[in-house]
Amino acid sequence: MTSSPTGNNDGVATLYPVMTAPLRFWVLGDSLAAGVGSTREDDTLGRRLTRRLLDAGHTVRLRTFGVPGARSDDLERQVGVALGEGVDLALIVIGANDLAGFVSPAVGARQLHDAVARLVRAGARVIVVPAPDLGIVARVPAAYRQLVSAASGHYAQAQAEAAIRAGGAVAAAGPELAARFAAEPALFSADRFHPSSAGYAVIAEGLAPHVLAAAAHLAA
Repeated sequence: MTSSPTGNNDGVATLYPVMTAPLRFWVLGDSLAAGVGSTREDDTLGRRLTRRLLDAGHTVRLRTFGVPGARSDDLERQVGVALGEGVDLALIVIGANDLAGFVSPAVGARQLHDAVARLVRAGARVIVVPAPDLGIVARVPAAYRQLVSAASGHYAQAQAEAAIRAGGAVAAAGPELAARFAAEPALFSADRFHPSSAGYAVIAEGLAPHVLAAAAHLAA
């Protein structure tokens, strides 16, 4: 194990332990995990976060198992494939399609819990990105946006509690990120639903500290 500096938003270097063996970093979940809406593969969450890990001194193997349209019940299959290859650090991005398909918070949270628990039992560090606020999506009629935002928050809270119970960590987007996306149309792709490359850059910046800290725990 060695240590490598990485800069934070204040320009102050922070030392993180780094793994000398390749870090098996797998990204699971839905279209956001897959990078739908980005114009280049290098702009996806997995690629952006891998660059941050490389900058911190880690050797990284990246695999993306995310599938457009995936719901929480699809995680069982994705986790099975990931475990078959071995995994050190898993990022799970899930929930938008559960919300769109009216999956109950209790059902989706239980499915997410089981997926996180399987990964944790195998020795992986797991970071969960809960459902986004779908109330800011342009295709949602204005009269329903407050209701959709409330439902999104309720679903994300159930996910967060389930992930923590299973031994994972949570990287919640928070209202600030939703407000930024609502105010900056360029953060959405042409379909006005998925993030653009610029949007993925903003999301990755918020996730990077969580990913770097998890990798440091593995190296410690």
